Parts: sequence; C-alpha cells; structure tokens
Amino acid sequence: MLIYPHIDPIAFSIGKLSVRWYGIMYLLAYLFAWQLARLRGRQNWGEEALESLLFTLFIGLIVGGRLGQVLFYMPDYYFAHPLEVFKIWKGGMSFHGGFLGILFATFFWARMRGKHWLQVTDFIAPLAPLGLMLGRIGNFINGEIVGRVADPALPWAMVFPHVDALPRHPVQLYHAALEGLTLFVILWLYSRKPRPTGMVSGAFLLGYGLFRAATEFFREPDEGIFGFSYTVSMGQWLSIPMILAGVWMLWYFFRERKSGEKK
Repeated sequence: MLIYPHIDPIAFSIGKLSVRWYGIMYLLAYLFAWQLARLRGRQNWGEEALESLLFTLFIGLIVGGRLGQVLFYMPDYYFAHPLEVFKIWKGGMSFHGGFLGILFATFFWARMRGKHWLQVTDFIAPLAPLGLMLGRIGNFINGEIVGRVADPALPWAMVFPHVDALPRHPVQLYHAALEGLTLFVILWLYSRKPRPTGMVSGAFLLGYGLFRAATEFFREPDEGIFGFSYTVSMGQWLSIPMILAGVWMLWYFFRERKSGEKK
C-alpha cells in the first residue's frame, strides 16, 4: 500500500507570482499538441493556420472546461461563490465541458477558414489524449478527484491523508493511463492510414467514452446535478452520448465508403 506523496501544487514562485503545476500541465499539453500537429501536418495547412487553430482550441478548452465543472459538477458551490469560477489555476476542469468548448471552437474556426468541420476534428482528435493525460497528472498533483476505497492488498492502493486514512484507487492515474496514453496510441496508429472523413473523430468519441465510463467505476461517486446522487456517475452519463455518437459515426462513414466503392 502506498502513501500519497504530498506534492506542493505550486511549482515555483517569482515574487508574489505563484506558478502551479496544474497550469504547467496545460502549457505542456499545448506544446505537445503543437508538435503533434506539425507531425500530422500532411494536410499542408501551414504554420499560421496551425497556430490559429491551436490557439482557438485552447480558448475553447479553458472556457468550456471551466463552465462544465461549474454547471455539471459543482453548481451550488460556484453559484454561492461566483468569483471562484475564474480561479482556474486551482484546478477544477470538466472534460465534457472542455470537449463541448472545443467543438464550438472547431466549428467556428472551420467556418472562418472555409474547411469541412469533420476534417478539422479528424485532424485534432489524435492530438487530444496526451493533453488529457497531462491534465489528469495535474489532478493527481493537486490531490483532487477521489478514488473509491480499495483492497489494502492491492499493490498500488494509495492512502490520501488529506482525504482520510483509507486505501483508495489512484483514479487520476487510471484516467491518465487509459483516456490519455492508451487512447493516444490507438488514435495515432489508426489515423496513420487514410480514413473516410469523420471516422477518426468517431474513434475518439467511442474510445474516450468507453475508457471514461470504465475508470468511473473506480472513482468516488459524485453528487451529480444539484445534489442528486446517481448509481451511474455523472461522468458515465455524459459519456453515453459520446459512445453512441462514436458508434454511429464509425458505422455511417464506413457504410458510405463501402457504398462509394460499389459505384
């Protein structure tokens, strides 16, 4: 059994300015996305277009992620403390909210650039998982997101002293391993071959939805919306539409390709 190694959430300070690990994770996520975008730049969009796209996505992620946390998970708290909404450096970002923010940002960017929306989402889908992994590592450093109580015999069961003295699943690392690293490998390999437009996006939706739903079983149940608890967690409820959309997209675009080949 392991003991959570209390990590100071502040990486370093310059005068009165404190730089937190959580913010550094987001910066690293952006830099990883930039390098991966350049590797995937066979669409020849150009440096300026990639910079514009990634900046637009970053804004969509931050705004959507924070609003998702406020509306999906902690509305009562943030409605009572509205100024806390702006303190994103303390943590508290919802993936599903960030995902919606990115969808809106991508749609806006595609319209402005005269590109097909799904071509853009296919391009960025493999860039996202490593950023998700880094975000979950940031959650671990902050000691947020509580795992369910685990069997003390589990070699990696971990006690989080700031929570209680019970051994728990380090669910932040489960999220990082599945939704982050594993999903990245799958999507990166899958997208190396030409695919019908929309299929890489569908694979991301399906993969993330399944991995998120699975890891939620090891996460302490949340209260859900406005204090109501659910047997199925909020993260699982929000993942169901992603799974269904991913299955439909993979089926639909695969069928369209087969239909085109027969003509």
